[in-house]
Amino acid sequence: MKGKTKHFELTHLPKRSTLSDANKLRPVSFFENIYFGLMEQYSYCLSDCRLKELLHKQVKIFDSTTISLFHDVMRCVGRKPKNGKRKGGIKVHTVINADEKVPEIIWHTEATTHDHCLLSQLKLDENTIYVFDKGYNDYEAFLRFTHSHTGFVTRQKENVMYSSIEEIEIGDEIHDGVLKDERIEIIVKKENGTQEALQLRRVAFWDDENKQIFVFLTNLFELRADLIAELYKIRWQIELLFKQLNQNFPLKYFLGDNENAIKIQIWCALIVNLLLSVIQKMVQNKKWAFSGLVSFCRLHLFNYIHLIKFLNDPNKDWVRNTKLKPPNLFGGDLLFEINTC
Repeated sequence: MKGKTKHFELTHLPKRSTLSDANKLRPVSFFENIYFGLMEQYSYCLSDCRLKELLHKQVKIFDSTTISLFHDVMRCVGRKPKNGKRKGGIKVHTVINADEKVPEIIWHTEATTHDHCLLSQLKLDENTIYVFDKGYNDYEAFLRFTHSHTGFVTRQKENVMYSSIEEIEIGDEIHDGVLKDERIEIIVKKENGTQEALQLRRVAFWDDENKQIFVFLTNLFELRADLIAELYKIRWQIELLFKQLNQNFPLKYFLGDNENAIKIQIWCALIVNLLLSVIQKMVQNKKWAFSGLVSFCRLHLFNYIHLIKFLNDPNKDWVRNTKLKPPNLFGGDLLFEINTC
């Protein structure tokens, strides 16, 4: 893009070290505020309320992904290499609304931080259902969820100790994949040394597609057993989000070797992902793959194009522009007519 920067008076490209030094001092909160400001501004476009209307509650999914870094920036997990030094790593804990499919909460920690630490950061209320995998199993946290009337759905760990209290009848209207539906009790040992009984619902479901039995734990007793399995299936959306970020904005090459610069670059990737998600939603007449949209915008970043109009009907725009008068190769109209294309 070097030859297209003159029109905004950038006469030379800054050195990478200059950008790295600047990002060491810039506040991360500035970029964080831009992200959440944009999310609030375009919430009308991102939100799909069908799931909320069905359950009368907001479904939120959370998980984490780890980004490998330099040796000396934040500690990572895994085996020590021969030189005795592990790579650095940053863990990005993410919460998304199932209706929006973009991160609502982002929390950065060292890769050595256990996943279940995110549970203490969540806002608990009776209008929310959280869905997460079994890596977050923390029965004391499940007590807090239940006491605050916050719903959750997760998978059961194999080594959990429980006692069965009551088997719930599976009606004819329930999906055939539901093998068992029961009320169980788990004795939770608290940090202060006391114990408390926690009653949960245990649902065993046969997934015919994967030829596997999944066992779910939840505190939602009022929902159908097959809907519990469907709620957990929604969790795959956050895996697709991580895949989308990794494929289109690979955070492997960082412009700074300090923690502050790395966090800024992560926020910038999230901002671009949010903006392109908005653009994808706004384009109604033509279906664009997200990766194709990213590639198109990357190539035309400095071209003057009415993006939404062009993406809605690119052929129409090109036909209209061919009717313009031929460019004057020796005059000053060439740049204008190229840019209008």
